[in-house]
Amino acid sequence: MEQELLLECQRNNRNAQRKVYEKMAGRLYSVCRRYLKNDEDIEEVLADTFYKIFTKITQLQNADTFEVWARKIAVNECLQKLRSNKGMFISLEENFNNHSEGTTENLSLEKDILSLLNFLPEGCRAIFNLFAIEGYPHKEIATMLSISEGTSKSQLNFARKKLQELLVNQNI
Repeated sequence: MEQELLLECQRNNRNAQRKVYEKMAGRLYSVCRRYLKNDEDIEEVLADTFYKIFTKITQLQNADTFEVWARKIAVNECLQKLRSNKGMFISLEENFNNHSEGTTENLSLEKDILSLLNFLPEGCRAIFNLFAIEGYPHKEIATMLSISEGTSKSQLNFARKKLQELLVNQNI
């Protein structure tokens, strides 16, 4: 992100904020989409993310780290939304076969896998994203979600098995 554009955002320049929003909205929407299913929740979290970005932008020291910083805010906002939902984590005995119906669209493998994430329960999806995509260790995930490290590991294991099952059922 351009240093001058971010400096203008720090000065509450609405045109600069609009430009940053236009550059980042798609990327941050994709981040939120990996964690949340409901479009209304995604839009709410995205709005909260940009609010936090623009109110905390004075804390940003280096323009080169802006995108990583903004992405981390989006992830944290998604996790906050997930924590506010009851029943985020599943019992590993639950059966989700009813979710394996559905899409036979010919999308790229990456899009297919990301769309299959929607069939995972929120907690599993969040842990899978944090571990496999964002690269967080189980200890940090456990702290972020206020769960045990063992729960993080078992939910990741469940998510992986469910994704493999869905991939086989979808012939991907």
